[in-house]
Amino acid sequence: MAKSNMNRRKFIGALGLGTAHLMFSNPLHAGNSQSLGMSPVQRVKLGNSGIETTLIGMGTGVHATNRTSYLTRQDKLKSIETIEFAYDKGIRNFDLADTYGTHPLMAEALKKMNREDLTLTSKIWFRGGGIPEKERPDADVVIDRFRKELKTDYIDLVQIHCMVEENWTEMLAPQMEIMETLKAKGIIRAHGVSVHSLDAMKDALQSPWVDVIHVRINPYGIAMDKPDPEEVVEVIHQLHNSGKGVIGMKLVGDGKFRDDSEKINNSLKFVLGLGSVNMMIVGFETKDQIDNYLSRMEKTLAEINRS
Repeated sequence: MAKSNMNRRKFIGALGLGTAHLMFSNPLHAGNSQSLGMSPVQRVKLGNSGIETTLIGMGTGVHATNRTSYLTRQDKLKSIETIEFAYDKGIRNFDLADTYGTHPLMAEALKKMNREDLTLTSKIWFRGGGIPEKERPDADVVIDRFRKELKTDYIDLVQIHCMVEENWTEMLAPQMEIMETLKAKGIIRAHGVSVHSLDAMKDALQSPWVDVIHVRINPYGIAMDKPDPEEVVEVIHQLHNSGKGVIGMKLVGDGKFRDDSEKINNSLKFVLGLGSVNMMIVGFETKDQIDNYLSRMEKTLAEINRS
């Protein structure tokens, strides 16, 4: 991809002025992009993975580690009601992980949902720390536990969580092979990775094993793999064009600008306007937040379609 002649400061400034057409004339926009309708819960394809899901998904890992998160620390019924509220609003993608501790909450909420209409994602933690146990059993053992915790026969997407090493595909090749076998058996529908470094993202780009990838993306370079979004976006475009499903996360900089309405709007415009991020995950804590983001996305999508 050609380097941009518009620096990040000017681009963000233009977004703040509401110049929506820049999302399509801006050099960071992908040439080969998905067409978006008006609804924040419209169905989108995750690359060539065979998974179709909603444009926005509910993340359950706010302030999460060692199988605790915001949703596990607050009143259990309130958290289950929040998940159910997201479903009632049309959200069909729920993002989970072993480190979040939210499998039991999701299992309770599933009782009122149509499982076949959902995309459930969970992630395996192979690194040190992150979960209470020191042992790291093979992926088939872990995924069997996930299914029991979720009370489901299959999981739509299982990812290797939080990879930073540039050669992670070599290090975890045996686990990747196990997950490939589980996919062939229908125990999982797709597999992939969430990355926390540009080197790990580039390694994922070269791997045909990666069906779907979580990437950190916002226009401010906060809680991202590089402080300059352009460098990250270049690889995201390549991931998208290679047929991998791309899920955007950290849209509000890991919560750093969660209370800044202008920056949230700019981030939505930026990420939706890239054309190479298939869907976005937002970590929701309350019903009000869900309504707020759905409303913001409706306005942003209308602006994109008008342009």
